[in-house]
Amino acid sequence: MHTEHDWITTPLTLELLRGALDLERTEHGLLPHRLPARARAQNSDAQLAMAEAQPSGVRLAFRSAATAVELDTLRTKRDYVGAPPRPDGLYELLVDGRPAGRASATGGNVLTVDMTTWKTELTPGPIGTVRFTGLPAGEKDVEIWLPHNETTELVALRTDAPVAPLPDRGRRVWLHHGSSISQGSDAAGPTAIWPAVAASLGGVELINLGMGGSMMLDPFTARAMRDTPADLISVKIGINIVNGDVMRLRAFGPAVHGFLDTIRDGHPDTPLLVVSPVHCAIHEDTPGPTAPDLGGIGEGRLRFAAMGDPAEKATGKLTLRVIREELSRLVRLRAADDPNLHYLDGLALYGESDAAERPLPDNVHPDAATHHHIGERFAELAFAPQGAFADRP
Repeated sequence: MHTEHDWITTPLTLELLRGALDLERTEHGLLPHRLPARARAQNSDAQLAMAEAQPSGVRLAFRSAATAVELDTLRTKRDYVGAPPRPDGLYELLVDGRPAGRASATGGNVLTVDMTTWKTELTPGPIGTVRFTGLPAGEKDVEIWLPHNETTELVALRTDAPVAPLPDRGRRVWLHHGSSISQGSDAAGPTAIWPAVAASLGGVELINLGMGGSMMLDPFTARAMRDTPADLISVKIGINIVNGDVMRLRAFGPAVHGFLDTIRDGHPDTPLLVVSPVHCAIHEDTPGPTAPDLGGIGEGRLRFAAMGDPAEKATGKLTLRVIREELSRLVRLRAADDPNLHYLDGLALYGESDAAERPLPDNVHPDAATHHHIGERFAELAFAPQGAFADRP
């Protein structure tokens, strides 16, 4: 730690965080969660447990005259056997809403995943420090966006001036739930995931419940959304249902109805936007499950393949085209009695022509430039004067 500053250590609390629904005390510090404890207790899936503990959209937010900030963290980074090393997670600094720096943590744990067997091995590492200096003098709004793809335990916050929770600026709160694409997949950083791009353009505060591999219409997630204050809500449904091959058409429709009913129990009149899947060529007409291309792993790259049989659609197996048709039908049906319910076709965010111009590198997840593209498209459509999230009196 640098010694030229007179450091003030501020206790970390939920009041200093935005985008987290809970904080868990750990051996080292505090772990932000994007699902509350009751929902986590009802979950038995390791993928969801990992995803919700990765702080996509979570940021420290405070008001301070500090010119230097240090954050001690313990990260857990994932590596996949045979695949290229994943880049270090980024911490991004915003001062009065403008980018002012980015850094990665040192040290930390490494979770090695063998996708041929799904066995994991955790290699412990030391606590690291993220440091930002040279901030402008005077009182200002400071945000530190945490990595969207690394579990991050917060250990200590130090500044060279006192901090206070960031005041409410009167911005609307947007609560979003989706898949790994919504969590950020291969975005360039935490402020570059498509929901963060859209939130910035729309002038709203983001709570991002995008969770890799885990948009499964889980009732405990719907209840968490029901109980979370929000002015705008969206659910992006489809790709994980196909990835996991978890249900057939017979179960899918009632599950969507139940998920939306639960959200409506807590938000009866809130604008609610149902978003169907973006284009994914391998699953447009071929059902899941999705599996890693093991040959690709051996070549040092990671890609995915569809393992289903298109003929199985006749027995109710789901493809992305089928899901889009069903979501559109259900929203039309419900909107007759729910004028604040809206539908957005995911192909308007990233369609077949977009895929020809900027293909998905691993056949499932968009690259960094495409995250910006999807975020800009969403903002243009949802926050437009006639859009579902228009700021109407």
